[in-house]
Amino acid sequence: MSYQVIQVPTSVLIKLKEFYHPHQIQKLPSGAVFAAKSPQCMITAYKSGKVLFQGKSADEEAAIWREFGGTPATAVKTTASKPQSPATKSGAGLPPGFASLSVIGSDEVGTGDYFGPITVCAAYVRKDQMAKLTDFGVKDSKSLTDEKIVQIAKNILPHISYSLLVLHNEKYNKLQQSGMTQGKIKAILHNKALENVLGKIAPEKPDAILIDQFAEAGVYYRHVAKEKTIIKENVYFSTKAEGLHLSVAAASIIARYSFLKEMDKISEIAGVTIPKGAGAKVDEVAAQVIRTHGESILNQIAKVHFANTQKARKLV
Repeated sequence: MSYQVIQVPTSVLIKLKEFYHPHQIQKLPSGAVFAAKSPQCMITAYKSGKVLFQGKSADEEAAIWREFGGTPATAVKTTASKPQSPATKSGAGLPPGFASLSVIGSDEVGTGDYFGPITVCAAYVRKDQMAKLTDFGVKDSKSLTDEKIVQIAKNILPHISYSLLVLHNEKYNKLQQSGMTQGKIKAILHNKALENVLGKIAPEKPDAILIDQFAEAGVYYRHVAKEKTIIKENVYFSTKAEGLHLSVAAASIIARYSFLKEMDKISEIAGVTIPKGAGAKVDEVAAQVIRTHGESILNQIAKVHFANTQKARKLV
């Protein structure tokens, strides 16, 4: 059975409990404050702030709450030549002076949003490009407004090598309904984006590759085991990777910029401003969209396996 454990603050724990309320169960394990059982996942939240996801969709469910500020309770990094070992904090196990190396970083956006695609970007930032990117304002995208992200992305796109992959909702839903978890989908997209960037910069090689961690390294490589090319040389995984190297921050900004553009397109299709996230406002807008266009449109603009679909149906 697949499982993921994340640590969340109290504010996120409250949102989580509200989100899974339709699937709540009464019998709680020792120390638990909430438990729910969805069709493909068991969710157990503890007083400590740790949340355990068990089942087929554990990766994707945990990813939803990572977008809201949850972090893996255990982080893992790996390289091609070194055994996998636990990292006790963000950035543990990275080479000395990592922030000044020439690195390909990768990150994704949209995994926790009901509406919109998943966008994954890998970006290569050389040592000699760091000053320019810093001048452009590249930093952790979570500290930037959407307007600032759009501005920065437009400035940096001509200057760095990158690969941007957009998985639209129709294709995402098809993959998910075939039995592929969100974790596997993301891993395949990251692996492909990294492959694309390495191809663009060849024969040059980066000093390292850093993936913003969404799964343990062993899980990640199991997800991509059947891919024709598997990127493993000098690969590291870390949580909060945007703060560890400008390449991940740049990749996140580009992925977010793309996601925002796609959300604008969806708003045009739906005829209403589409909200981000997966909260109560999203349920209301989804219900409004169903009333106007019929439920079938959700397959085109939303991740239909999210609990928001069921909530929207009840509001219609």
